[in-house]
Amino acid sequence: MNDSSRPAPDAQENRAGFPGGERTWPASLDYLEEMRGFVMAVAEEGTLPPRRVSHLDLALEEIIVNICSYAYQTPPGELTIRIEDTPRSFSVEFVDNGVPFDPLSAEDPDVSRPLMERDVGGLGILLVRRIMDEVHYARRGSLNCLRIVVTKPE
Repeated sequence: MNDSSRPAPDAQENRAGFPGGERTWPASLDYLEEMRGFVMAVAEEGTLPPRRVSHLDLALEEIIVNICSYAYQTPPGELTIRIEDTPRSFSVEFVDNGVPFDPLSAEDPDVSRPLMERDVGGLGILLVRRIMDEVHYARRGSLNCLRIVVTKPE
């Protein structure tokens, strides 16, 4: 591997030999910057255009803040972040064993209504859905698994 494709610190090669990695933190906002830094170190070394790196960073922050703030009835639990960087896509999976919650099952907020008349919540996942190429949720046993994907230009 040459220096430009070197994995980030604490990252590892995934099963296919592409840069990636996995780390687990307490699901606390005290670790927000460390979690973002882990993902962004790999993203910025790769082949994503700068605009897409910015979109990824915005989605990361939204998802991490929501998991740390709402996933656990007795915080903090744990949050595992898995990165996979392949020639075709960059994906990040967020895994927690908090309260079961499928953010993709919620209805999109009605953004046509005046701000003061809108229900609270829902704008963050709407934003994530609009700026990511793919967003997937699965409940695997006791785990919430949310995966975001950025497709790379050809």
